[in-house]
Amino acid sequence: MLLIPPKLKKGDKVRVIAPAQSLAMPWITEELKKIAIERLEGLGLKVSFGRNVKEIDEFNSSSIQSRIEDLHEAFKDRSVKLVISAIGGFNSNQLLRYLDYELIKSHPKIFCGFSDITALANAIYTKTSLVTYIGPHFLSFGEKVGIEYTLEYFKKCLFSNKSFEIKPSKEWSDDRWMINQEKRKFYPNEGWWVINEGEAIGEIIGGNLSTLNLLQGTEFFPSLNGKILFLEDDELSTPQIFDRDLQSLIHQPEFEKIKGIVIGRFQIKSNMSKQLLEKIIKSKKELKRIPVIANVDFGHTTPQITFPIGGKAKILAQSNQAKLEIIEH
Repeated sequence: MLLIPPKLKKGDKVRVIAPAQSLAMPWITEELKKIAIERLEGLGLKVSFGRNVKEIDEFNSSSIQSRIEDLHEAFKDRSVKLVISAIGGFNSNQLLRYLDYELIKSHPKIFCGFSDITALANAIYTKTSLVTYIGPHFLSFGEKVGIEYTLEYFKKCLFSNKSFEIKPSKEWSDDRWMINQEKRKFYPNEGWWVINEGEAIGEIIGGNLSTLNLLQGTEFFPSLNGKILFLEDDELSTPQIFDRDLQSLIHQPEFEKIKGIVIGRFQIKSNMSKQLLEKIIKSKKELKRIPVIANVDFGHTTPQITFPIGGKAKILAQSNQAKLEIIEH
């Protein structure tokens, strides 16, 4: 049975944890953290931090024990309603066999992050039926300008039970804003790409494709039966890498029961164009029967939506128009 955590309200406490990279990374300034705290406080939330978020080792992370301790403490604390990752990284999947899934299931609350946090979000959903969320990290709220769209969909998904339609942002950016907030470059958004037409309703799984694929063949990999895949990847993913990673997913049992695919915006350095993506999708006979839309506002560019792993989405893709709605979250 699907377990949807209580929505946020003013006065709720947020716990920032660092299940991947540490909050002590050299480029993470006090100003960046201050802006992020003020943004969350502006939503009526109270920010607290895990005890070990500033522990850092040669892998820019911390020990498995420290990360597990902070995550478990966040779920045990009844005053905490939102557990949010500090930032992404590379090693969240190290934690999967050490998590107390019964503890998490018995203290259902919102768990949010993206990128490497995909491993945790999908594993927790698979092991507990708790809906988790792919959305901004704590540090994502440190953005000085261009954050309005991100905030809008964060609130729609996490502060309300109402279904909501996702619409394309007016502009987007792929700059290293966390390093230099004064030199931002925004591009007009051309809207979504309809790769395959069709209509579908299904439960959402996914997030970062290369991270999701780390779960293949394990007890933490979600069932594909009746699902809509939300997939994205970062600048390290070339068209060739995305193609083979997608193919790996297609080879999984039950893939023939997938109902649709929603693909997030690619970073500029990935060199993925609409034409190349169409060629990749059209080359796979397993995808011909399902709707596929792309260039949606999630992934490693800004701004970004928040969406539920385990929640439900509805896709309507026709010619050059598409409608995407989150109907259960």
